[in-house]
Amino acid sequence: MPNSEPGFGIYIHWPFCAQKCPYCDFNSHVRIKAPDIQRYLSAYRRELDYSASITGQQDAGSVTSIFFGGGTPSLMPPELVAGILDHIAALWSVAGNAEITLEANPGSVEAGRFKGYRTAGVNRVSLGVQSLDDAGLKRLGRVHTVAEARAALKIAQQTFERFSFDLIYARPGQTQQDWQHELTEALAMASDHISLYQLTIEPDTPYAALHAAGRLKTPKPEAARALYELTQDVCGRAGLPAYEVSNHARPGHESRHNMTYWRYGAYVGAGAGAHGRLVRAENGARIATTTQRVPEQWLAAVEELGHGYLEQQVLRPEEKADEMLLMGLRLLEGVDLRRLKAMTGLAPSSRAIAGLLEQGLLEPDAPAGRIVASPGGRMVLDWVVTRLSQSMQAVQHERPRHTQPTSAA
Repeated sequence: MPNSEPGFGIYIHWPFCAQKCPYCDFNSHVRIKAPDIQRYLSAYRRELDYSASITGQQDAGSVTSIFFGGGTPSLMPPELVAGILDHIAALWSVAGNAEITLEANPGSVEAGRFKGYRTAGVNRVSLGVQSLDDAGLKRLGRVHTVAEARAALKIAQQTFERFSFDLIYARPGQTQQDWQHELTEALAMASDHISLYQLTIEPDTPYAALHAAGRLKTPKPEAARALYELTQDVCGRAGLPAYEVSNHARPGHESRHNMTYWRYGAYVGAGAGAHGRLVRAENGARIATTTQRVPEQWLAAVEELGHGYLEQQVLRPEEKADEMLLMGLRLLEGVDLRRLKAMTGLAPSSRAIAGLLEQGLLEPDAPAGRIVASPGGRMVLDWVVTRLSQSMQAVQHERPRHTQPTSAA
């Protein structure tokens, strides 16, 4: 995938889980009664049809990645995955080397089901391992064991061309020594990609209530920073450097779908609670979409209207610039200012950039035409983005043309 191309992605949200984890604020729901698979397949098809009517089937460019997220997509029957993929291929051109990822929880992994996903067209799986310590898994509310996680990773390696898995660190009571041992063990099992997230206390979760009551203690900022720096060091020496704040890969094996987000490409979001960034075919306007979060309400809306969108907002230049900075500065490659100017007609002031360089928050040796957050800048990324956003100035002679800069070549 060329460095200059963000690609065009499709995100499919499966909103169901067997159990809700206490730290999770994703749009996931537990239901006793199994969902009607044929009804959901029909709804996904209709919402994808509606998205294609906005992007155009040829104007959007080739689909470079498809991602099944959740929830727990590994609870989806393979025939549902196959039906969705077939419909996507009927609506858009799909690149021959498209990355097609499905998220899975180790407790729901079955060799037969994984073979069914592979037959359907999935070529990459992302496993939510979260910890290689059984006590740590229990504290995170996970229902699988370390043994099940190891077995799932083995099945994934035998079934798919590519696989990745997630771990959560900076957990209550976790020391640097604990994390270094766990991370070293994980890297020995990893292939070409691994995602490593610091535990975040999200609002309106059971963890948030426990934290507020003083019953859940997370590392202090200094300790959390030390764990982050340890992560960078251990992964770098293992040949999987960070290409984004929380994601590590061998060069050339980055997640194409996530790169579409961070490079501010266009992507369709379908399913309950999905978000999208569509580019309208006739005028190049970028549209932020959000769907109904409750599965039953989303399903009813799609059946009545042809889509479950709650929001279809045409983004203003300032909003596009803010999003592009916020996403792009998470990447080691940073933001291409020429593309920012072309898409928005705006650019941060040279004075603001010079100030951040002087403070050591931007890389002084970044390639020409790019701004890149330094390691210290990534620690205070929200502040860096705010400073750049507040300094935005119009660049009259670089107003965007009505082209499709987010399409794949």
